[in-house]
Amino acid sequence: MNTQAYDQQQAQKEADEQALIETRRERLKNESLRIIEIADNEANSALKCIHQLSVAGGATEATYIAIEQRIVADQDAAGAYHLALLAQSTPDLPIDARQLIELVVNKGDNQQRLALLKNLPLPPVDIIKEQILATNDGEAIGLMNAYLQINPEGYGSHHMLSSGQSDQIVPLSSGNHSN
Repeated sequence: MNTQAYDQQQAQKEADEQALIETRRERLKNESLRIIEIADNEANSALKCIHQLSVAGGATEATYIAIEQRIVADQDAAGAYHLALLAQSTPDLPIDARQLIELVVNKGDNQQRLALLKNLPLPPVDIIKEQILATNDGEAIGLMNAYLQINPEGYGSHHMLSSGQSDQIVPLSSGNHSN
């Protein structure tokens, strides 16, 4: 009799856990639809969408794609920076991190380029360096040189803090960019 009661308790526990999973899945689906609606209809809404995605704790693949499309349509370097970092920490996202990084490097400001240099696991150092030097911004050039002096390979700050975690290389183009 005890094993039958135990089995019933286990079955009820599993059913409750499954119900919680389904509830969470439905909530994420609804949040995803809401975020997609914002991304599809509000110009310059990428940062708002990324924030809401973070608050929701995740989203569907379609949500990430809608945010990426909003970023590209708006040529939003700030949104591209944040989504690129998210893509670097979550490698199975259905977005083109390379395209986002290129947008930041080519359309962003020096503060965003320096942030890429410091925060991507393996940033495209030569291209970022080239873009910063081209601006003749003495302060940004000084910050870049100081950072590269202590970290000539340009490994992102998370690399220095990680313990043996493997890095992902995100090239900016199919060409060869060596340091």
